[in-house]
Amino acid sequence: MSLRPVKRLIKSKPTLEGAGVHLRRAFGFGNTSDFDPFLLLDDFRNDVPADYLAGFPWHPHRGIETITYVLAGTVEHGDSMGNHGAIAAGDVQWMTAGRGIIHQEMPKGDPEGRMHGFQLWANLPASQKMTDPRYQEIQAPDVPVITDDDGTQVRLVCGNFWGKKGPVDGIATDPIYIDVTVPPGRRKTLPVETYRHAFAYVFAGAGKFCNASGPLAVPTESVGWADKTPPTQAENRSLILFDTGDEVTVQAGAEGIRFLLVSGKPLQEPVAWYGPIVMNTQDQLREAFEELDRGTFLNTR
Repeated sequence: MSLRPVKRLIKSKPTLEGAGVHLRRAFGFGNTSDFDPFLLLDDFRNDVPADYLAGFPWHPHRGIETITYVLAGTVEHGDSMGNHGAIAAGDVQWMTAGRGIIHQEMPKGDPEGRMHGFQLWANLPASQKMTDPRYQEIQAPDVPVITDDDGTQVRLVCGNFWGKKGPVDGIATDPIYIDVTVPPGRRKTLPVETYRHAFAYVFAGAGKFCNASGPLAVPTESVGWADKTPPTQAENRSLILFDTGDEVTVQAGAEGIRFLLVSGKPLQEPVAWYGPIVMNTQDQLREAFEELDRGTFLNTR
């Protein structure tokens, strides 16, 4: 077995999205080839209703899947096909936009004003860019929770892990999406197949992700000679991108650590991307926006 070295560790960056939602972006809208097949990860944890209630009014998607995982509060949604509803704490919505959908997502806080969750974008292969849209909505009780002998707990959103299968299925890139909690002071090794790209995103506690040579602190994303004091551990809102290998190891800190661990098969296809539409060529991208202008975006077959 070979441990995956840490390729980069970066802090998510404050960003404004939608109609003025304050969130943190872990990655996205740049060169995302290291994360292929994933395109973007947003951390929309916020305790100030004025910073999120404006939400994400009606907007289009084509060529991607959006995965929303809620920790606190609710997200109300509606779309051009007449679907509407809400996802709450512990729920997952996996939307395959395919050939095109127009929808809105409006976050609502819990009684304490908290709105916590994540949205991940996954690319679709060229052969499925123009497939029919569909939803998979999973309620919290239907997300398997696996507890290991040492107290490590895994919520399994998608894929196969530790002999269990997550509730989301039929995804071309065969992703594995888990929410991992490691108790204080514990060292834990988790399997990730060698052929996958993989990353972790820490959202509670802290710890050290270990390089192949031993339990070393992860290196910071390079900023040249300014790297005088690289971080000694991955803390809240830290993104860890792994290099190749077939397992990752984390040493939990004094308060334990909780993180998303996501992996998928890279598509290795060209990406033509503007805003919420991701295609393979500039001509396809241009055509999508021309259809939006003509009002035929939803009629494409």
